[in-house]
Amino acid sequence: MGDSSLAGKPVPRVGWFYRLLYRNYSRGASVSLFFNRRVTATGWVIISLLLLTAILGIDLSKSTLYQIFSLVSGILVISFLWCFARRARLSARRELPRYATAGEALSYVVVVSNLGRHPVRGFLLSERPPDSRPSLRHFAFTKEPGEEKRNAFDRFFVYYRWRWLMERGILFKGEQQGGYRTVVPDEAVRLSMRLIPRRRGVLHLNDLRARLPDPFGLFQRCCRVRAKEDTLVVFPRRYRLPPFDLSGEACLEMGGAAVSDTIGQSGEFLGLRDYRSGDALRRIHWKSWARTGRPIVKEFEDVYFPHYGLLLDTFTEPGDVDLLEESVSVAASFVCALDTKRSMLDLMLVREGATLVQAGREGGSSEKILEVLAGVEAAPSECLEDLEKLVKRHGDRLTACVCIFTGWTPARADFLRTLVGSGINILALILTRRIADTEAMLEVDPLPCRHLLLEPPNVQEGLLKL
Repeated sequence: MGDSSLAGKPVPRVGWFYRLLYRNYSRGASVSLFFNRRVTATGWVIISLLLLTAILGIDLSKSTLYQIFSLVSGILVISFLWCFARRARLSARRELPRYATAGEALSYVVVVSNLGRHPVRGFLLSERPPDSRPSLRHFAFTKEPGEEKRNAFDRFFVYYRWRWLMERGILFKGEQQGGYRTVVPDEAVRLSMRLIPRRRGVLHLNDLRARLPDPFGLFQRCCRVRAKEDTLVVFPRRYRLPPFDLSGEACLEMGGAAVSDTIGQSGEFLGLRDYRSGDALRRIHWKSWARTGRPIVKEFEDVYFPHYGLLLDTFTEPGDVDLLEESVSVAASFVCALDTKRSMLDLMLVREGATLVQAGREGGSSEKILEVLAGVEAAPSECLEDLEKLVKRHGDRLTACVCIFTGWTPARADFLRTLVGSGINILALILTRRIADTEAMLEVDPLPCRHLLLEPPNVQEGLLKL
């Protein structure tokens, strides 16, 4: 898990106590993961029963408990030896879609082949997510939300911080598939797999495992399946938006954007005129050419399509990367809500400098912008000057602009007033964790444009007020 919230800032040395805690928590997580993958839920129940009968059955006069202890011990020994003796040599090939969306289930197919000399019966196939343990610096300097409200013991040992970082680091949740199918040597079977990506970005699938349970279902051998690494682009999660109005509709206007050849003529027929260099052959009026002896073409009104801007502020305070995730999700929601078949859309953000990505009739599909949003990272500093230059450079062609701010500061307020003063129609969405403080700032110094305050985790409810 990256330390994007700490990028570009001097980080102090990690103390010995945090190093000790990190080492113990990290080793404990590895041991827990090892056993949880090899002992089933039923197996843990049987092991607990074994311990209980061992404690209560010390008195051999209680023959019933002693018999239960002996029976459970025999079952566990047989299950363990049976599971240890199981073998499988499998290879697999994933058939993945092009894209996925964070928070939405993804179904795909895995073609499994048996490379061994014996049939493989009753196996379970599962995708193992990458290691979710945070780095040492991330553990030491990233605080859990609400950590200051915990008692002194929890704040001292920060175990809940470790659990929170571990949970945030899980990139996807997979489901085991396979059941009791049998794969004979040199045979291939197709299995339907399902996983739920939890975060946007590029997802690497490189750890496919086959779990071989014993007949009692207490233990399972965990074997790695030969499969090449596959990558999957995960789009940001999106919110539902109500019908909203941005200035500009597709309309007929002389001198507007040229109509795409793949759509066909869309404007009103105006009349006939002489041929000019560059006119399309499909516009030639052949009957008039035959009658006059010179090339004549049909003239139509051009269609003008609105050109929208989507500005994303990627600067966040250290340790508050989750607020950026909400901003990216809001931006993705607008990308999917705008009809890029009848409009143009420019995404403007800071990514190694001010960047503009275009989608629409001439700039590609909206998936192009969603791919960029999937890889957005927090900017190390508040680079509003670069964004201002970018917007002013392309502002003449913008019909309206949606500005999404990750937090609110006086510098952002001055930036927004500069954009409004340049004549651009602005809709500002401000994400903040201190909505009362932001409202107080806006009462003292009101904004000259439409704006909406959004406070996590109530972003969806706020967007419905558009």
